[in-house]
Amino acid sequence: MPSLKDVKVKINGVKKTKQITKAMNMVASAKLRNAQNRIERFRPYAEKFYEMLGDLAAGADPSVHPLLETREEVKTVGILVATSDRGLCGSFNTNINQAARKLAEEKKAEGKAVKLYCVGKKGRDFFRRRGYDIALAFGDKMNSFDFSLANQLGLEVIGAYMRGELDEVHLVFGEFISVARQVPRTLGILPMQGSAEKGDDSGNKAEYIYEPSVEGLLAELLPRFIKVQIYRGLLDTSCSEHAARMASMDNATRNCDDMIGALTLQYNKARQAAITKELMDIVGGAEALKG
Repeated sequence: MPSLKDVKVKINGVKKTKQITKAMNMVASAKLRNAQNRIERFRPYAEKFYEMLGDLAAGADPSVHPLLETREEVKTVGILVATSDRGLCGSFNTNINQAARKLAEEKKAEGKAVKLYCVGKKGRDFFRRRGYDIALAFGDKMNSFDFSLANQLGLEVIGAYMRGELDEVHLVFGEFISVARQVPRTLGILPMQGSAEKGDDSGNKAEYIYEPSVEGLLAELLPRFIKVQIYRGLLDTSCSEHAARMASMDNATRNCDDMIGALTLQYNKARQAAITKELMDIVGGAEALKG
């Protein structure tokens, strides 16, 4: 049985750990509010942009813009992975990395080359250790970023696609569903696919007149569409990171409470055993004196 001093040291150590996890929980909670406000404001715009551009692309000739053309032979696939820079957020980063890895392995099994574009240290380090081809990596960006990061990534991806270095591009990120649920999501962003035709109950399809021409709109909106979807993925990942860390630190704090309770019980037992032993020594000494 450990000594009273050893148990007391352990209790103090767990109490200090609890202070740290509680503070990290509060910090993550404060950051989550700001990140949640950002994604809740931006997500409807990104989803409507995706829907509108899909409808626009469905009625256009794919040859009007290179970003609409589907390559006859897909040789190289680009996968853009958005993770966090720091850990202590449970299985959040692992789930995203495994989803991206599964997609990469599926493409490799089809005989295609895979290039990775990593945002966040956790994704960069994960794929670097496993020998994947990392075309571009950003670290220490997820704590504070704006649209300029998505713009830079979008220009790199679009440039590689236009030069024929990439034939497909997919975005893998952590989608924020709620504070208790964050799921990895894969979104195809290049080539842009037209949405299925939607009609009303009578079977008639609504027709729109675009001004200027469809070709002019696509030339202006397609590059912006790529950047908007990348920015949406970064915002979702940032918000999901803070939610996952808050839940993880909350669990860690509860575990500290359980450990403190168990160690306190062990401390009390050890102290009671020491007192009992001293009493037996005293009684034994008194009996010896009487004899």
